[in-house]
Amino acid sequence: MITIGLTGSIGMGKSTVAAMFAEAGIPVFDADAAVHRLQGKGGRLVDAIEAAFPGSTGPDGVDRTRLGPMVLNDPAAFARLEAIVHPAVGEERAAFLVRHADAPMVVFDIPLLFETGGETRVDVVVVVSAPAPIQRARVLARPGMSVEKLDSIHARQLPDAEKVARADFVVPTGGSHEDTRRAVHAIIACLATRDVPL
Repeated sequence: MITIGLTGSIGMGKSTVAAMFAEAGIPVFDADAAVHRLQGKGGRLVDAIEAAFPGSTGPDGVDRTRLGPMVLNDPAAFARLEAIVHPAVGEERAAFLVRHADAPMVVFDIPLLFETGGETRVDVVVVVSAPAPIQRARVLARPGMSVEKLDSIHARQLPDAEKVARADFVVPTGGSHEDTRRAVHAIIACLATRDVPL
């Protein structure tokens, strides 16, 4: 099995690219979706997060509009949150690998792959990238997004140029969906010809 780490900064189109891998029959582990499940209604991390950040949860689980300000510009608080979330996501990832043990390749969709040292746990890194003006416009069009919030997110992420420089493959998303899909299929075809992981 070849393990592919899929990453990219906010607004680069990573979710779109992950969906294209899935459409091509490659199993995709979505770290963000796992976090949402773990923190959602009845999620197994809700109580621990409430204990660490009182007032951050409600009837539907973790309330991100309440939790966000508690951790956004506080590195120590953010580290406390990650210490709760990351081990549980690791368990979800292990279960995913068991379910797809026979797959020739799998994708791990991990937004902070480089920032958390995750590139050492995959065989290949694919970075999704778009020109900065396109990225900024996409992100600021999201509900509840502000320039301040975007700047705070950027501060926690490696610059796009550095991610691109460290990637094994880059998927550009500044053009058409068809161009992006062709790039994804080219990566799959390239990896399918390899008998062993990189």
